[in-house]
Amino acid sequence: MKVPLHVVEARRKRLEKLVAAHRYLPIQEVCQRLGISEATARRDLAELQRQGRLTRTRGGALSDFNERFPSYNERFRRGYRSKQAMAGAVQAAIVPGGTYFLDSGTTIAYLAEVLAEAPRGPIRILTVNLPAAEILARHKEIEVFLTGGQILQRQSVLLGEAVCKSVESWHFDASFLSAEGMDAEGLWNSQLAIVAHQHAVVRRSRHNLFLLDRTKLGRKAAHFLLPWPAVDHLVTDAPRKEIAAVSPAASRLHWHPSDPIPFSPDPPPEEADIPVHFL
Repeated sequence: MKVPLHVVEARRKRLEKLVAAHRYLPIQEVCQRLGISEATARRDLAELQRQGRLTRTRGGALSDFNERFPSYNERFRRGYRSKQAMAGAVQAAIVPGGTYFLDSGTTIAYLAEVLAEAPRGPIRILTVNLPAAEILARHKEIEVFLTGGQILQRQSVLLGEAVCKSVESWHFDASFLSAEGMDAEGLWNSQLAIVAHQHAVVRRSRHNLFLLDRTKLGRKAAHFLLPWPAVDHLVTDAPRKEIAAVSPAASRLHWHPSDPIPFSPDPPPEEADIPVHFL
């Protein structure tokens, strides 16, 4: 029985909205959410891509990163209390004389504000985060460097191969990074270019710290970023029980914001649990 055209279009509009809201959906989740077969889902995705309404990926669909992704200003005030708490918590990892990388994202911009309000002595910072660079550059004790790369205006970030090349000549005492999702496998991000420069940064960092709010828990994005054994520290406001339900291996170390983040001189072995710092 042929489905009426208006029913098909209504379903496709719903699918478009779902992908825009989640930024990435695997095809299995499309089928589950819409109650359709995989063959129907693939036809709908193909037609929506033909119309320029989304981008198909291997095994799913992705909304346009720069046009549909909420702008920096739209995201900055969302969950600001949690972002401020996470930013305040990790400032103990920044010490005078150190060299650090600040990633994209509004939580990282809040970290820049914390550092600007209470500079921690002379430090060097490389960043792709344009608002963070502007905030930090006002202080004489903080040397701020931008990577190369293409500016994504809505995201206030630099992206592209030039970012990876810029990172190649640096070594960081710690890197402060973001992601779009975390699940049992590890961390996920929405843009391949971001994943590429994050890999380059992690390879050159003595410690990596990922700051993710509770909305990222249990979510995937278009591209897998890192498995949990490659993550040194996860700072999150997600409830302990929810973290344990999604990833038991990432929930074994609890930390209070009034204590310094415990760094070890050597990176953790591959089978080590991931330190999770709950706020």
